[in-house]
Amino acid sequence: MEDTLASVQRSLVLLHQLHCSVSSFTMPSQLLLLERLNGLASELEVMHKAAENCHIQIPLEVVSFIDEGRNPDEYTRNLLNSCVQRNQVSRGKVDAFKALRKHLLEEAEDAFPDEIEAYRGIRNQSSAEARRQLQSSDVLSNGNLKVKSEH
Repeated sequence: MEDTLASVQRSLVLLHQLHCSVSSFTMPSQLLLLERLNGLASELEVMHKAAENCHIQIPLEVVSFIDEGRNPDEYTRNLLNSCVQRNQVSRGKVDAFKALRKHLLEEAEDAFPDEIEAYRGIRNQSSAEARRQLQSSDVLSNGNLKVKSEH
């Protein structure tokens, strides 16, 4: 990665020198211009070889933002805002389903009190068993592993 970054820096310097040569071009400076062009071509080849070991994926939208002269941080901000909005929509759906479940249980309890009491007993028992298994295992409820501290 450092080789690629160094090559990019050298290429930028060569591009700046090439720009200076082109903007003040005269026939006697043609040889200097050709040397700088060859130097840039060589450095681009070095950069290409160094980049073969770099496996970085950049979203096409970020490249488009840069091409349009926009800040790539703006893309990140827009992406995060979009994720927050989708998260809020999902949270709203989860809350709606929880409210529906609660309402259905209340209605079912009014119609079938004995069956709902048996259902809650089974549910509490299986929940307690699941909690015991989680406490005895090395896995937390969120899927992470417990870290045992050594004292």
